[in-house]
Amino acid sequence: MGDDDERVIELAAEVFGLARRGEAEALGGYVDAGVPVNLTNDRGDTLLMLAAYHGHEGAVAALLARGAEPDRANDKGQTPLAGAVFKGETEIVRALVAAGADPDAGTPSARDAAEMFGKTELLRLFGAS
Repeated sequence: MGDDDERVIELAAEVFGLARRGEAEALGGYVDAGVPVNLTNDRGDTLLMLAAYHGHEGAVAALLARGAEPDRANDKGQTPLAGAVFKGETEIVRALVAAGADPDAGTPSARDAAEMFGKTELLRLFGAS
C-alpha cells in the first residue's frame, strides 16, 4: 500500500470518527471540501448512520442538509432511522422523517423496531403503514 492509500484510509477514519463524536461543523467542512456525503465504512455504515445511532442531532442535520440519503441501509440492512429508533433518539427520528426517511425500509424497519420496543410516540410520527 502506498503513502497516498494510507492517507486516504487515515482521512476516512477521521471523518467516521467525526460522525461518531457528532462534530457537525468539522464533518460538514469535510463534506463541503469533497468527502462523499454517503461515504460508507467496511460495514456499509454511512456517516449519517453513525451520527444518528450515536445521537448527534447536529451532525445528522448537517449531513441531511448536504444530501445524505436517509434510507441508505448498511450491510446488515439497517437504516439510520431504525438505528435512531433503537437508541430512542426522538429528535433524530423527527429529522430523518422530515428528510423523507421511509419507516418501512430496512431490516428490521424503523416501524418494526418501534413496535418491538413499544415506542408508540414514534409510531405516531410514522403514520399508517
